[in-house]
Order: sequence, then C-alpha cells, then structure tokens
Amino acid sequence: MCLKTSERPASHICVCFPGDLLMKPILEAAGKDISHWFNPKTKDIQTHIDPLTGCLKYYTPQGRFVHIPPQLPRSDWANDFGRPWWKDPLYEVGILSAKTRRIRIINTLTSQEQTLEVCAEESMWEILRRYLPYNAHAASYTWKYEGVNLDMDKNLQQNHILDEDEEFYQLSMDADSYTPAILLYFNDDLTEL
Repeated sequence: MCLKTSERPASHICVCFPGDLLMKPILEAAGKDISHWFNPKTKDIQTHIDPLTGCLKYYTPQGRFVHIPPQLPRSDWANDFGRPWWKDPLYEVGILSAKTRRIRIINTLTSQEQTLEVCAEESMWEILRRYLPYNAHAASYTWKYEGVNLDMDKNLQQNHILDEDEEFYQLSMDADSYTPAILLYFNDDLTEL
C-alpha cells in the first residue's frame, strides 16, 4: 500500500485529524511505500506480543498512529470510528508489484527497439498500452517471443517469457546483458490510428 500525497484522499485524512500527533507517522510516510507496516496475509497492521502486557498488539515501531489503540486500556480513547483508515480503499493508491522486469520490444517493420520496465503481473495488453507512446498502432501488430504468438490476456511468465534474474545473480552475471526481446510483426489490417 502507498499513501496518496497530493490528491484529495491524503488531505482528507489530514482534515479529519487536524493537529493530531497521531498523524505524524502517516505524514512522514506520505508518498512512500508502507507495505512493511502490513501483514501480507491478513492485510492488517503487523502484530506482535507486547512485552509489557503479554497481549497481541499492533506493531508500530514508527510510532502509534491514527486508529491504533493505545498500549494499555484508556477511557479517553474513542473506538467508534468504524473502519480504520488502512482498510478504507479511499486511501489506497494501488498494489505494489512483487517484481519488475525489463523487456525489449522490437518493431520488425522499422527495426526500432524500446526497452520497458514492466510489472511481472501485467498482462500483455497492459504492456501494449505502455508501449503505445512509441507506436500508436501497436495493436495492429502480432506480438511474438521466440517465434510463438503471445496470448495478450496472459502475463510474461504465463507466456513462457521466464524471469532469469535469479539465475544470472547466482552465476554472477549481469542480468541486463540479456533482456528478453518481444518481436512485433505488422499485420496489414487497415485499422485506423
């Protein structure tokens, strides 16, 4: 999860808690990756056994923030806020990619080559959309890897374009020395630009 910084949602949370000291960790993390604050399985804040109480508590080494209960029970802590902000999709920018990959896209008609960094989870259609600034007619091409037509609904891995970065690392080779090349073959389909 990332926090929005310049759009309405970030200012919205600040307006809801003006001057609140519990906003400090959130403001310090604005615009940054805060996925380490969350348990990947539960999508809730990380937890730990509190050494003082022996109870399961939220783990907030950056400091307690809005909607996190205090360490000990207190009568002045209002817990009637409903859904905590981290479970509200209003504050979510998007999901961070598990891995990014570099690919080369070569237009066989013009011999132009572009290197793109793409998310491993992206389908070929999403990669095509990223490539459109370089070739507005990219959808009129057949996309191939090692002579095989690519399924545009699948991602790189599902199209058997393997991520060999780990292998290169183990062999002490520069992963940038081999970047998979996707070849585009023009189809004379008379589509409009």
